[in-house]
Amino acid sequence: MTTTRTPADLYRHGLRLLLEKDIPAWVDLWDDNGIFEFPFAPDGMPERLEGKAAVADYMRDYPDHIDLHDFPQVLIHETTAAGTIVVEMRGVGRLVQTDAPFDMTYIAVVTFQNGLITRYRDYWNPLVLQDPATDFTRSSR
Repeated sequence: MTTTRTPADLYRHGLRLLLEKDIPAWVDLWDDNGIFEFPFAPDGMPERLEGKAAVADYMRDYPDHIDLHDFPQVLIHETTAAGTIVVEMRGVGRLVQTDAPFDMTYIAVVTFQNGLITRYRDYWNPLVLQDPATDFTRSSR
């Protein structure tokens, strides 16, 4: 018997993979032609990644920079667009290089097709980066 996972189920599964620091499995949730966008990206950070390979390259060293501990707030909204959800969430942990606390709020608009992410718009909060002690953008990412 085949179980169909909803976009919300798939998204929650992806969050668990990030907490487990299983980046290859998280990248496997992506369509080969998936688009990852960062509309609020500050200077020096990518605004758009095209394709699963680019997403893999971008995320490869993520656990070396951010040690995620939890997503204490996750609210997933269904939309009228097929396969698209809007997510409000908060991620907490620590920045590996400085051991400073990491506390980020996000809004994400994510579209799934055939069980894979085809588009992910990540409206993360760049104000967190205004504190030089928490600036992880100068690393190899």
